Amino acid sequence: MFSRLGLRAGLIPLALAALVSATPASAFTDEEKKELGPVIREYLLQNPEVLQEAIAVLEARHNEAEAKSRNQALSQIKPLLESPRGVVVGNPKGDVTLVEFFDYNCGYCKRALSDLQELIKEDPNLKVVLREFPVLGPGSVEAAQVAVAVRMVAPEKYMDFHQALLNGRGQADRAKALAAAKQVGIDPALLQKQATSPELNATLDESMKIAEALSLNGTPSYVVGDEVVVGAVGFDKLKAAVAATRANAKGAAGAK
Repeated sequence: MFSRLGLRAGLIPLALAALVSATPASAFTDEEKKELGPVIREYLLQNPEVLQEAIAVLEARHNEAEAKSRNQALSQIKPLLESPRGVVVGNPKGDVTLVEFFDYNCGYCKRALSDLQELIKEDPNLKVVLREFPVLGPGSVEAAQVAVAVRMVAPEKYMDFHQALLNGRGQADRAKALAAAKQVGIDPALLQKQATSPELNATLDESMKIAEALSLNGTPSYVVGDEVVVGAVGFDKLKAAVAATRANAKGAAGAK
């Protein structure tokens, strides 16, 4: 086929695009397939940037599709984000809500803690909801279960416990979590009494359900208003997401 088209090097990109978009593989003869393969290979070897451009386009399309899917899921899962099983810090009546999904054994979550603390300190109108999302093994699940018990018996000390455990050294597990609770003035015996409470797994199952619906695949992950932010993106990006959510809300209110 290439020989019949009288291809020249400068026409290869156009020909490749035309062939790929308009011609199914079954339309090529065996002879044309043999001729096509080496030509494509030679062109890509001489112009490897084409592969980078193609990968970038593919990633952009994937991210766009993923964002669209998350936005659709978010509208359906929104009531669960307001569930009382999430721990509220910051301003409970804030005009913007930021939900963080975290794992006590996540190094990025440990580093992102200061971002969250700074946001709360700087923005008095920010509502923050913390959700245990233990995805890094059995120790993470144990630590998360203790955290849920802390929320149940001493919610006013949850943030102190949260900071103590995230800032602790070594792998978090039940023992480390109970030690962190004791450090902030919570009697571990009270937490141990909750060990068989159905609420522990019910809380974690709820977080998992939300995370699955939103295709969250790592920690920390955030929901800021109607935007899903995945990864430890840093203080500036979180602040910008909060500002954008607040501006959109004001714009929508002004349009009514």
